[in-house]
Amino acid sequence: MLHAVRSGSGPRVVLVHGFSQTQASWDVVGEALASDHEVVAVDLPGHGGSADERLDLPATAAAVAEVGGAGTYVGYSMGGRVALRVALDHPEVVEHLVLISSTAGIRDDEERARRRVSDDGLASTIEREGVATFLEHWMAQPLFAGLVPSEAHIAARLTNTPEGLASSLRLAGTGTMDPPWWDELPSLGERGLPVTLVVGERDAKYRGIAEHLAAGIGSTARVVVLTGAGHVCHLEAPAAFLDALASAEAR
Repeated sequence: MLHAVRSGSGPRVVLVHGFSQTQASWDVVGEALASDHEVVAVDLPGHGGSADERLDLPATAAAVAEVGGAGTYVGYSMGGRVALRVALDHPEVVEHLVLISSTAGIRDDEERARRRVSDDGLASTIEREGVATFLEHWMAQPLFAGLVPSEAHIAARLTNTPEGLASSLRLAGTGTMDPPWWDELPSLGERGLPVTLVVGERDAKYRGIAEHLAAGIGSTARVVVLTGAGHVCHLEAPAAFLDALASAEAR
């Protein structure tokens, strides 16, 4: 079973982190939610307390559903892809789906193949150079320019192992979503699942993806744009994100 940390009491919310993060990366968001929710923060395979687990995306979704149980599922980036797979494969546990800066996969076959090759190359680099060097380069990407991580946030990510992160890329990277999941999205709307798609105002790429996700899901989906935030919008603007989540839960 995947490692998870539980806190608080009330309606359950399951938090699923992004690549190279851990359950601790939810930081102030998780702490605030625990004041009136039961929070289940999961370590994904290859990460944190689940560093030795080796699972592809469908198997990861099954494992997350098992440890999370019924509740609202909130996933960021890679964690959003996992949460989406949970909703598609295990609808009995997902009462509300919140996807942050996420996608249903790469539509173009050649681009998807290139992504698999790229992720395999990155995995080899992590194995060769180690997590600290990888994180230095990873966090320097323009995608993360709006995030000023705390020392605790960085320390949590440094607990990851090169072998764990490499396996996550090879087994559960975006390029492994073959075929991508866009054609499955209407099933979420057809069964009436509320879906909230949260993106940062400055993240143009994922704003566009969120609109496409909403169109695919249908009338039960809505897009929430956090003003002034980028890709890691829930940590760049935690108060606005928590407001968006509270509004979503009230639907």
